[in-house]
Amino acid sequence: MILLFDIGNTNTHVGLANDKRVVKQADVPTAGWFNGTAAKLVRKFAGHATLDGAVLCSVVPRATPEVRGFIAQLGAPGTGSAQKKIHQQAGTVPGVPMLELTPKTLRGVGIDYPKPDTIGPDRLANAVAARHRFGAPVVVLDFGTAVTFDVINRAGNYVGGIISPGLAAMTDYLHEKTALLPRIKIREIKTSIGKSTEEAMLVGAVHGYRGLVRELIGELKRELKVKRLPVVATGGYAKLMASKLPEISAVEPNLTLEGLRLTWEATRS
Repeated sequence: MILLFDIGNTNTHVGLANDKRVVKQADVPTAGWFNGTAAKLVRKFAGHATLDGAVLCSVVPRATPEVRGFIAQLGAPGTGSAQKKIHQQAGTVPGVPMLELTPKTLRGVGIDYPKPDTIGPDRLANAVAARHRFGAPVVVLDFGTAVTFDVINRAGNYVGGIISPGLAAMTDYLHEKTALLPRIKIREIKTSIGKSTEEAMLVGAVHGYRGLVRELIGELKRELKVKRLPVVATGGYAKLMASKLPEISAVEPNLTLEGLRLTWEATRS
């Protein structure tokens, strides 16, 4: 089994995978890596699984060494108590093999981008998983704190993307910067004319962002000179937004973890 870590600003998405798929996943607070709580939660999550390796990607540089250290402390597959004692006496750590996804360790997708090191490694993982499923060209649409589009061209290369404010970020900003607009929970809204302040904000967020997505997908098709462009959605609001957007080909909640798994398999082979 492979332990997967997608280290985000709020949560670390943790997965356990075999050589075919991600079999389970959970979220742990990223802040927990600095007080020991995340390590306990991940050990409980992994249970008695025999670990053959661990893969991580991170957009939180401060947390990355903490996760690396945690992986180094994991016992190697089949390591018994006697062997652990030998390692302890020798001052070595029987850790599992570890891979960190970066532009240099990327497999399955090329990069045609001026400064590869500035690409979020989670976006690279998404690109790997999307290309594996749909081929190229393909677009990943991530509804997270920001709404991001990541583009893989006909040649199978990551060529760039689009970043816009996320749904919650936009509505929270309106609440924080105005006296009368409330904080709202994003949900489906059937009407296009809000009959209350909350409904009006929901129309702007939900319907408005669907319009934004539809227009930008059209622009990407024109720039890539393609009539058919698969779009894979992931992130917290992916299912909600995709329900009325036929331009979205699939919703994959575990896209980043699947990209990490595929990178491990490609590296191993």
